Amino acid sequence: MKKAKDIMTTKNLTRLVLTMAVMMTVLATYVVVTNHRTVSHGAVASTPGTCKTIVVVTSGDTLSKLLAEQGFGHNEITAIANTLKADAGIATLRANSDKIEFQRTSNDSPVSKIVVIPSPWRQVELTCTENGAWKCNTVEIERDVHAVYKSGEILDGDSFYLAGSRAGIPAGILADVYDLLAFEMDFERDIRAGQKFSVMYEENFSDGKKVDNGRVIAISFQALRGNVKMYRFKKSDGTSGYYDENGNGAIKSLKRTPINNAKVTSNFSGGRKHPVLGYTRAHKGVDFRAPTGTPIPAAGAGRVVARSYNRGHGNFVKIRHNGSFETLYAHMSKFAKGVNVGTTVRQGQIIGYSGSTGLSTGPHLHYEIIKDGKHVNPLTVKLPAISNLGDADKKKFVEYRKVVDKAIEQLDGKPDLFIQM
Repeated sequence: MKKAKDIMTTKNLTRLVLTMAVMMTVLATYVVVTNHRTVSHGAVASTPGTCKTIVVVTSGDTLSKLLAEQGFGHNEITAIANTLKADAGIATLRANSDKIEFQRTSNDSPVSKIVVIPSPWRQVELTCTENGAWKCNTVEIERDVHAVYKSGEILDGDSFYLAGSRAGIPAGILADVYDLLAFEMDFERDIRAGQKFSVMYEENFSDGKKVDNGRVIAISFQALRGNVKMYRFKKSDGTSGYYDENGNGAIKSLKRTPINNAKVTSNFSGGRKHPVLGYTRAHKGVDFRAPTGTPIPAAGAGRVVARSYNRGHGNFVKIRHNGSFETLYAHMSKFAKGVNVGTTVRQGQIIGYSGSTGLSTGPHLHYEIIKDGKHVNPLTVKLPAISNLGDADKKKFVEYRKVVDKAIEQLDGKPDLFIQM
């Protein structure tokens, strides 16, 4: 992939180059041990008197087990574990993800330094002091961030996921885009052939190789109710959020569709023939097809005011979000653990699992939004933004948006280019 003009560069890359050079030197000395067996015939000395070995954490491994295999006694294992937990927040190891590097002055020497590697961008170094205590230091690895741009079009019979995959957008980025656009649109009803969309997102590199994808920078989607645009922007207080092209908050207090990409099977209506009762009555919510056991996230942050069972809704949860809005989730197969009346939940937290309890002909989620005591259509109601930008930040945002738009213009139609962040 070729690099476009550095119109988004915000920091000096010299430190990154130096860091990468050091990393290349260090990586050249590694001996990777998988399932506790060295790949080569022995440790590799990077400098005179230094030997390094990496252990990849596998299923069933614990910190105590791995340290014991390296010759540590019970008291030292306890001290190291306590230091990691207190100073680095590491209490457990993750199989097939975490790595541990052990350093010795020679093959037969005791370990003098331990490096825990929980991610490509962070490592925790433990060194033994002269009095035998272990000191912890966390090192953040600077990322080489590339901004890339992908665009596509909905074809006849497409889902957004299919169209996005065809455009080369990674699955994880598509999931993030779903979460963001779900505040503004319904992916079941609002998708039409001919709609165009685009996403600018980060790719993180280390030592010249891509490691993972980063955050969504900007989104554009030609929705039925108008073109939806979102930009990620860091405010003066250090927090980041997504805003429309005018600097208004793009993240709403509630999501229109709690379950991403779920098919609408019954709409909000003032008069619908009930599939079980057989007579016409108001349908005060929207039904989404969802196999039994599908996790149901809270559409917004709030407090659980009802968690019960009745003949119509079956197992249901009701959440009060503020003085105006409440949401209700019905026909659950079961409630999520720890979700009770009075529980405070965050947006996206799982509150239960879909089912077919109550008056239901099959597994689905019945979702209601109540505004000021009156049921409203979740797919059309105007939802309040969580936060908007202040005057000072809005001025900075407008300038930042121009830079992003210029980058998009430069990358449009050139998928092999990237912008250095």
